[in-house]
Amino acid sequence: MSYLPATRLALPLAVAMLALAVLVPARAQFAAPPGGTQVLDTSALKPPAGARVAIVEFDDLQCPACATANPILMKAVATYHIPWVRHDFLIPYHTWSLTAAVTARYFDSKSAALGDAYRNEVFANQTYIYNPMMLRQFNSTFAQNHGVALPSDMDPQGKFAAEVQADNELSKRTGLHHTPTIFVVAAHSKGAPFVEVLHPAQDLDQIIEQALVDTTPAQTSSKTGHK
Repeated sequence: MSYLPATRLALPLAVAMLALAVLVPARAQFAAPPGGTQVLDTSALKPPAGARVAIVEFDDLQCPACATANPILMKAVATYHIPWVRHDFLIPYHTWSLTAAVTARYFDSKSAALGDAYRNEVFANQTYIYNPMMLRQFNSTFAQNHGVALPSDMDPQGKFAAEVQADNELSKRTGLHHTPTIFVVAAHSKGAPFVEVLHPAQDLDQIIEQALVDTTPAQTSSKTGHK
C-alpha cells in the first residue's frame, strides 16, 4: 500500500491534555469478560430517535479486536438497515488512536458519511498504520482521495478533543472495560432493551433479528359488522 508524503498535523494542547486524562482511569482490554459487561448507566444504550433497533459500539481505532469486528458490523448495518452509533473508548497505551479519533471527528464535521468512511478505512488498513507517522501519511492520502483539504491544525478550538473526552467519560459511566463493546439496543421492546454482543461473528445477526421481532408494532385488526 502506498501513501502520499505526510503533512504535518499539529494537534492542540487540548488533545495532549486529553491523552493524560485517559491514561489513568481507562481500563480497556481486548477480551470481554466471560459474563459480559455489568452496565452501570443505560443512558447511552438507546436507539436514535425514530429507530426501533440500532447497534451501539464503543471502540478504539487502534484496537485489533475492533478492526476484526468492523466488517461484521458494516455487513449487519447494510443487511438490516439499522443505525450504527459509534463512541470512542481509547486504550491508554495506544500511540495514535487519540489522533485518529480527533481526525475522525474532523471528517464528521464535513459529513457523517465521510467520518464513517474514515473509521472503516482506518480499521481496514490498521496493520499498515503502525506508528503516528504512518497515520499522518494515511490521513493525507485519505483526505486527498476524498477531495478534502486537511489543515495543519484540525482542532484549533479543542472541540473535537472535547467530544472524544466526553465519549471516554460516557464509556466509564456505562461501566465498560474492554474494546470493542457492542450492544444491540431496542426501543419499546417486548424483550430486552439492550443485549451485549460478545461474539459478533456468531451472535450479531441472531440478536438483531430477535430485537426486530421484539419491536415489531402490534397489528390492529378492524372488524366489520354485518346487519
